[in-house]
Amino acid sequence: MVTQRAGCPRRPLRPLRPSRRDCVRVLFWIAAGASAPLLAQPPRAASTVSLISAELQGRDEPEPGLYLNAQFDFEPSQPIEDAVRRGIPMYFTIEFEMVRARWYWFDKALVSATLGYRVSYSPLTRQFRLSRGALAQPFETLGEALATVRTVRDWRVSNRIEMAPNDRLFSRLRLRLDTSMLPKPFQVDVLTNRDWALASDWQPVHIRYDAPR
Repeated sequence: MVTQRAGCPRRPLRPLRPSRRDCVRVLFWIAAGASAPLLAQPPRAASTVSLISAELQGRDEPEPGLYLNAQFDFEPSQPIEDAVRRGIPMYFTIEFEMVRARWYWFDKALVSATLGYRVSYSPLTRQFRLSRGALAQPFETLGEALATVRTVRDWRVSNRIEMAPNDRLFSRLRLRLDTSMLPKPFQVDVLTNRDWALASDWQPVHIRYDAPR
């Protein structure tokens, strides 16, 4: 039983009012707790492709035409490597375009060429296989196969183009993983997973053209 001392009237209890500093502290710890899983597992950076060098040259050998040499740099993400090792082929596409600029009208498209590679893995032979059209080549490692994809040598993109005085020709190039060729379940994952974003922007190509004017 609680007794009250004489001469000391009991005062009603007042609810404690937290200070502004206490409120800020509580909100901070709530935010820290909510973001803890994200901080523990930072998202991986998306794969990117960069163009190191590219040159277009007009030559007469082995046959008259425009030949492209280029060097790309990229590394596949872990999900892409895992998919290849599980037997899912990856398709890489290199695209080239060339236009003639016209001040009085829209630019005129002169050349549009595509180079496609298929990278696959065989569990039986434990080898990677790089295919380009009807040609195929085996490799011991995925890195060796992708080294060929990164390097473009003597790609004949077009016949030789006659140039007039004051012609302004512009060409560009890009490399990308063709995700439209993946199985349907992977195409759904591509929409939300940036680890599959393996592509370069369109990059200009230096033109070294010695055709008679």
